Amino acid sequence: MGRSTVSVQRVDESLHSQFIELWITHRIEGGTTPEAAQRLALDGTLRTALQRNDICAFIASVDGRPRGYVVLADSTRSLLVDSPCVSIDMLYVHPEFRRQGVGRALLTAASRYADRQGCEHLASAVPAGDRDANRFFARLGFAPETVRRVASAATLQRKLAGETRPGPQRVTLDLLQRRRDLRSRTRATRHDPKIAG
Repeated sequence: MGRSTVSVQRVDESLHSQFIELWITHRIEGGTTPEAAQRLALDGTLRTALQRNDICAFIASVDGRPRGYVVLADSTRSLLVDSPCVSIDMLYVHPEFRRQGVGRALLTAASRYADRQGCEHLASAVPAGDRDANRFFARLGFAPETVRRVASAATLQRKLAGETRPGPQRVTLDLLQRRRDLRSRTRATRHDPKIAG
């Protein structure tokens, strides 16, 4: 039996419902509850985002059924360098259709879109712990450029405050450690005639 044909279309209003259905599947697979995914999908935010001028999405179908999507955003590679770039914001392929050319077909559409936009580069944020995704992008020529780390403002402020002024517990632990070190040196001096003098 031969491989099924993958067809890719740009998401327009007629494909919003199919895109949203796949997006819900993607969210549930990522750990969101079905109810929460439904709420997020149906509040109108996705439809509004899909109509923005700087957002483009493609949907891939196998035998006429939607099996994957890619969401692209026009951006620059850096805030300091005005080099146009297409960012791959989301790439999803239904688990039953992975390793069957769906992801490649979506990225082919993404690269052609980048060409039409006059963008020399495509960028993708790939989770560091997702080995399969990292291998997939590496095989296609994506090289690591940065590691993006995320922290909440509250966590950062708490950590910074902890580094500039140690709390009482830290001060106590440091004092106890200095006392232990001093006792150890004192014992060593008593028992070793060379150290004693």
